Amino acid sequence: MREIYGKYKEHYKALIFLGLPIIIGQLGIIVIGFADTLMVGHHSTSELGAASFVNNMFNLAIFFSTGFSYGLTPIVGSLYGTRQFAQAGQALRCSLLANFLVSLLLILVMGILYLNIERLGQPEELLPLIKPYYLILLFSLVFVMLFNGFKQFTDGITDTQTAMWILLMGNVLHIGSNYVLINGKLGFPELGLFGAGISTLFSRMAMLAVFIILFARSRRFSRYRVGFFRMGWSKLTFRRLNALGWPIGLQMGMETASFSLSTVMVGWLGTIALASHQVMLTISQFTFMMFYGMGAAVAIRVSNFKGQEDILNVRRSTYAGFHLIMVLGVILSCIVFSCRHYLGGWFTDSAEVSVMVTTLVIPLLIYQFGDGLQINFANALRGISDVKPMMVIAFISYFLISLPVGYFCGFVLEWGVAGVWMAFPFGLTSAGIMLWLRFRYKTRPRPYSP
Repeated sequence: MREIYGKYKEHYKALIFLGLPIIIGQLGIIVIGFADTLMVGHHSTSELGAASFVNNMFNLAIFFSTGFSYGLTPIVGSLYGTRQFAQAGQALRCSLLANFLVSLLLILVMGILYLNIERLGQPEELLPLIKPYYLILLFSLVFVMLFNGFKQFTDGITDTQTAMWILLMGNVLHIGSNYVLINGKLGFPELGLFGAGISTLFSRMAMLAVFIILFARSRRFSRYRVGFFRMGWSKLTFRRLNALGWPIGLQMGMETASFSLSTVMVGWLGTIALASHQVMLTISQFTFMMFYGMGAAVAIRVSNFKGQEDILNVRRSTYAGFHLIMVLGVILSCIVFSCRHYLGGWFTDSAEVSVMVTTLVIPLLIYQFGDGLQINFANALRGISDVKPMMVIAFISYFLISLPVGYFCGFVLEWGVAGVWMAFPFGLTSAGIMLWLRFRYKTRPRPYSP
């Protein structure tokens, strides 16, 4: 153990330094999810069910957009590693345009889904709540994409604290406006779930505005502004952004689609099942977002070393990241298991929902290893810009394995919502194993040739 620690010591320290601000920022996102679920759930169980459906539909768009924007991180990371600061600023400029265009495409796709929402088999009583909430989240997608562009840029230059502070500021703003608009405080009308949607839109606009002001005025970004404002557009950078962004976006989109389509299946089981599913998804975001924060740090370190052609440290950074993610997984799993009988009561007054939530804890704990494995090695592959095979791996894992298992256990074996959740351990673990094998292959020692 001491020998392993000595081998990876510097990588542990660097990853914690980079990853901790990202994790804190991701925890801020979780707090928003908790605040929405808590406040909406205590306002009404029907609104909680409606929020579950809409949020999971939009998670597909959000995670695809986040994945597409990740294409900037290895580009900027490599440029930063070789001290090409102006070119990194130019890459941000290109990324913002690409992200804006992709956001318009997402709005079109999600708009078509909205027009067919009655055909998805959701409870009839939830549709009047679902539709207005859906539309306001649809409008906010542009701000999410542009914010992601700035965040991936600052992460790529190893400045992970700026995004952290902006996210935390946005969280405070979101929670405060949530309380006021959902419950009708300070003279505002009681808007319930629609108020939560307005709060989400407002906080996303504010976070983007702060990032723009900081980039335009802060001295720390002055050497990047030269490339942003003076170097124009780069066709090569656009091609690289698309070559990296689309595969990553599709990989993350397929992973999220397995959860979103599972939500549709859970909706067939009724409002109580849907509300329980939403509570457990909110809990699961704790582990997912913390894993992803450390995974993002792995991608940054790996891209820096890849720019220097240092494959040994590419491998060591990746495995050090996996060690840290597994430690996080054990700690978080112990906390969730200890609190399993109280989780439902935190979010809703419904006894039926609380009992059903308890049954979902075991599938959640089972898939933590697979989730950590796939997050770590997916980010390592992004760092070395080997992203196209990830689409095939995601399709096999989530569409050919995960969803059929969920349907079989949930409806053929009649295990209900717990059966649908059994899909996730199978899908995530199979993805993790295939991504690990791909990383080993791409970073294997090359034979010396004079």
